[in-house]
Amino acid sequence: MNIQAAPDPIQKIALMAENAAFESAGDAPQHERPYQSRSLADCITNVSTPKGKKPVLKSMITTACEKNCFYCPFRAGRSKTKRVTITPDQMAKAFDDLQRAKIADGIFLSSGIIKGGTTTQDKIIDTIEIIRRKYGYRGYVHLKVMPGSEYDQLARAMQLADRVSINLEAPTQERLHALAPKKDFAADLLQRIQWAHEIKQKTGARASIVTQFVVGAVGDTDLELLSVTEKLHRQMSLARAYFSAFSPVIQTPLENVMATLPERERRLYQASFLVRDYNWSVEELNFTGTGNLPLDVDPKKAWADANLTNNPVDLRTAERAQLLRVPGIGPKGAEAILKARMQGKITELVDLRKIGIAAPENAAPYVLIGGKRPPMQERLF
Repeated sequence: MNIQAAPDPIQKIALMAENAAFESAGDAPQHERPYQSRSLADCITNVSTPKGKKPVLKSMITTACEKNCFYCPFRAGRSKTKRVTITPDQMAKAFDDLQRAKIADGIFLSSGIIKGGTTTQDKIIDTIEIIRRKYGYRGYVHLKVMPGSEYDQLARAMQLADRVSINLEAPTQERLHALAPKKDFAADLLQRIQWAHEIKQKTGARASIVTQFVVGAVGDTDLELLSVTEKLHRQMSLARAYFSAFSPVIQTPLENVMATLPERERRLYQASFLVRDYNWSVEELNFTGTGNLPLDVDPKKAWADANLTNNPVDLRTAERAQLLRVPGIGPKGAEAILKARMQGKITELVDLRKIGIAAPENAAPYVLIGGKRPPMQERLF
């Protein structure tokens, strides 16, 4: 008889590497390396965090799940999923080993759901309690919040973590039912974002709040996704929304649904940053008749083409908010322009490059300098 030894914790983590392809952990999700094979290297992802770029371990407590979400590779009953479970002690020790070996400096911890969201959330929290208390780790922690978790669990998670993910997955109950029929949009998911906001207001908990949407699997529109995102930014302390372009997984009910174009995900991120960072309203964005953003043009440029081509912004007199409407000018660029023009340094378009604006030609069709259009030759350098 061949007796095969059980995998050690590091091996278990490697077997769960597939998780890295389905969860976003940092501020630049498009640069997080996708899953390629079941190896430890695929569990360590270079993540842009508020504390800088870090090699973050992305893993799970278990890949088993009692939910039957129609898009998910970990859904109940899917035979192709490798079911692996690790204890909080094992995960904490494995992370400490990786951190001390300078292989990882940060952890994103998620899980499938077994015996309900409360039990699963306890295991996630227990793991980080051990990492923080027993091993003294003070670095970056990002935790997934389970549907059905309790208020006190969320409060503790927000004390322990730098960031918590409460994934809505869809913008409405109708869309969520088509995507994950065992989840309730208001009771399981949205309520926990409301709780997280309340906890931040009451306790000053340090953890930022993020959410994630699966884009394009069940007829959701960009208008729906951005409308709920805007509300969460304005009312619920949401730090950012992740948009995950749907990709079909075999042995799931949505395996024959067409994959969502990556360009749609990109446009959603661009539009969401206009809402979050530039204080735009969703109503100002240009949508097609289907309720989606045009794929062939940046949302900011689409607005500028419609509004600034015949009403350009004068770089010498415009207020900061007006400057931020110009393609190619972000918050740092706007501040640089305001400072430079006080010293009389904005006399031609090339001056924008001198103050740190990388592509002044993107702004050229939409600006004046001292009441005059920049000469055509300046737009082509």
